[in-house]
Amino acid sequence: MNKYSLCFISFFFLFFFMLINFFMVIYFIMNNVSMFIEWEIISFSSMNIVMSILLDWMSLLFMMFVCLISSSVIYYSKSYMKSDLNLNRFILLVLLFVFSMLLLIISPNMISIFLGWDGLGLVSYCLIIFYQNIKSYNAGMLTALSNRIGDVMILILVCWMMNYGSWNYIFYMEFMKNDYSMKIIGLLVILAAMTKSAQIPFSSWLPAAMAAPTPVSALVHSSTLVTAGIYLLIRFNMLLVDLFFFKLLLVLSGLTMFMAGICANYEYDLKKIIALSTLSQLGLMMSILSMGYGDLAFFHLLTHAMFKALLFMCAGVIIHMMNDNQDIRIMGGISFYIPLTSLCMNFSNLALCGIPFLAGFYSKDMILEMVSMSNLNLLIFYLYYVSTGLTVFYTIRLLMYLMINDFNLLSLYNLYEEDYIMLKSMFVLLFMSLISGSLLSWLIFSYPYMIYLPFNMKMMVIYVMFIGLLLGYYISNMGIFFINKFLLTYNLSMFLTLMWFMPSLSTYGFNFKFLGFGNKLVKNIDMGWSEVFESYGLYNILKNYSIINYMYQLNNFKIYMFSFVLWMMIFILMIML
Repeated sequence: MNKYSLCFISFFFLFFFMLINFFMVIYFIMNNVSMFIEWEIISFSSMNIVMSILLDWMSLLFMMFVCLISSSVIYYSKSYMKSDLNLNRFILLVLLFVFSMLLLIISPNMISIFLGWDGLGLVSYCLIIFYQNIKSYNAGMLTALSNRIGDVMILILVCWMMNYGSWNYIFYMEFMKNDYSMKIIGLLVILAAMTKSAQIPFSSWLPAAMAAPTPVSALVHSSTLVTAGIYLLIRFNMLLVDLFFFKLLLVLSGLTMFMAGICANYEYDLKKIIALSTLSQLGLMMSILSMGYGDLAFFHLLTHAMFKALLFMCAGVIIHMMNDNQDIRIMGGISFYIPLTSLCMNFSNLALCGIPFLAGFYSKDMILEMVSMSNLNLLIFYLYYVSTGLTVFYTIRLLMYLMINDFNLLSLYNLYEEDYIMLKSMFVLLFMSLISGSLLSWLIFSYPYMIYLPFNMKMMVIYVMFIGLLLGYYISNMGIFFINKFLLTYNLSMFLTLMWFMPSLSTYGFNFKFLGFGNKLVKNIDMGWSEVFESYGLYNILKNYSIINYMYQLNNFKIYMFSFVLWMMIFILMIML
């Protein structure tokens, strides 16, 4: 089979599946239909093993977006990964990743959710270590260990669901709502979602996962791995609204949004800046979800997936053009060399900022206006609006470094024109980044949201964006050293740069405390006393007995005579005593 044939087959299959999903979404929304399908795989001794599938407007719409983005990413990979000898292996891993996500989306059953959830974690590890260097291995291990915590929570949840006689959580929502165990289920689901969606204190793995190839980053950080936790919370939203843990999640996700916005302004790695912007948007989705607006979180999840995948694809083209260099300080003036990619990048960046009538505006503006209407304290209100300003801040900084500043590479490079295979896939997502906001607002909300606010409150989003734009422009010209010199101390700027020291806590702290303790347990128990008294000790006893038994089985006359004499002597001694 040709190196590229699997690429084409995968692309056409996913694109065709996306079209089928699109027509089904229209039908399901117009007729208000949901389908619950059960397939009995095996039945024995009054026990049934059943595969359940839930098809409603939400799962179908999400599947449509996942298939569209993954088909574009696979088509893009045909050119991006063309020099890789293992292209087919890469495509198969991406397909496994997508199928794990699809299984998670359509599952109303905790067992199949766990299969999809664990599949995402396992395949993401394989994709992150794809380039096989020490940095990739470290990033892969950090990702895998962080996500293991969430996997264990889902596993405990599967065990806890045995209380209800079935794992189909969809049937027990009303019952669980009034049940004492709702708090346990709620806590487990929230912890699982926090690890998968990288909320504080599990945030450090998300920028580290940038060690993966860029097409993987485009897929992982837009619609698959990081959104799995949000999707699970949307499904369980009815249970969780009144919980105290949800209020705690609101604070943590607001802080995640704020922290990621600040760190992105200190970062110089192109892919990590976009990863931190993903973290910021995940915090926004998680926080609005914590307030009980599941539909709004889902709306922003879908619009964000489009422009974020496009942003990563543009970053991939730029990194290729810069001879695999990711430092934005050596870039500049790229709009002269790759104008079409720069156009896509500018549109996706503006959609991320929430510029009116692009995809991000419809969801982000509605979220912020609902926040303005809600009964919230000043801290949460501050976190929302400052984080929105920071989004514009780091976006303008990125555009200044990439587009407006002079080209900064020290040696001469052959800057080539764009690759049209990459451009085709990028233009599909560009089109969706332009129309998906208005399209989804008509599809998801059957009635118009009319939000009445005073003029200044209504314009608050525009004010914050404008302030962020000005600050981004001026401070990019002055340089980050100006801020550190006049506004921040060295220690504080280190704290803000290094994600509030979370990577250190997740690696060194985790290693010394938990893994060190585990190492002592293994050394003293598994390889120590347990080895002597159980496995190795038992082995020695059995070995010695088997040697004696073997000697008897040889029918050796001398042994029989010796044992006979021995037994006779013992017998005589016993009589004499």
